[in-house]
Amino acid sequence: MYHKIALAIAFSPRIEALLSETNRLVNLFDSQLVLIHVGKRSDEREAKLQGLIEKANLSAEKTKVIWKEGKPVKMIIEACHEEEIDLLVAGALKNESIFTYYLGSVGRKIIRKAPCSVLTLIEPKLETTGFSQIVFNGTQAQITPFLIKQGIDFAKKVDADQIFILNEIKMYGLQMGTAAEDSEQEVAHTRRQLVQDEIKYVEGILGKLDQGDLKINIKVTGGRWAIELARFSEKIGADLLVVGDEHKLNFFDRIFPHDLEDLLSTLPCNLLIVKK
Repeated sequence: MYHKIALAIAFSPRIEALLSETNRLVNLFDSQLVLIHVGKRSDEREAKLQGLIEKANLSAEKTKVIWKEGKPVKMIIEACHEEEIDLLVAGALKNESIFTYYLGSVGRKIIRKAPCSVLTLIEPKLETTGFSQIVFNGTQAQITPFLIKQGIDFAKKVDADQIFILNEIKMYGLQMGTAAEDSEQEVAHTRRQLVQDEIKYVEGILGKLDQGDLKINIKVTGGRWAIELARFSEKIGADLLVVGDEHKLNFFDRIFPHDLEDLLSTLPCNLLIVKK
């Protein structure tokens, strides 16, 4: 699933925790690890990084270190292309005054431009994070079947307990507004039909996949998917939210300023953005 996992290294207080989290994923997926450091190379920094690698018990055979100089976003994206990275791991920033997590401008640019999936951890831990409850965005889109497959494969690897797939009924307000001229019974039937259509859509995808022992629940909402996903994730105390990026369709160009901005400005939990 993830042949190569990358972590952009900065000598921050949380780097040891990020290395620990990333190492766990490398072991789970039997991946190669690429550490990317943007900054001037020096004997002192090399020694410091080597010390961190040894402390985190990273496999020397599976670990490659890349040094680059230049603009962080450009260099990280360049390294991901050159190394054919499948998953990039990043850490979120914390607003200490209101105890919320968010992505800074560099993090957002990386998510927009990364050629691979991106996992953002809001509070990486040395003992590693558990992903017990995971929420997927199941809203109908070209990437959704791939998103759900990737999400389920990830969930099985990390021994998740429960999966929630949340679907937005597109143009719900318009459809119900049109139905409002009908009888109360017909309006109720329209609402039930819209919900059933979304459930059948997800069930059709799930029917083709090996779900293992995962407990999977399908939820349907009439609100904007990004807002509803954030609310639902917070409500159930989700450990991970999985959304998709239809990069070839300029997905971010169309919705990033509106929907994903809501997620990235106040991250409800860890976030996995799946790219195909």
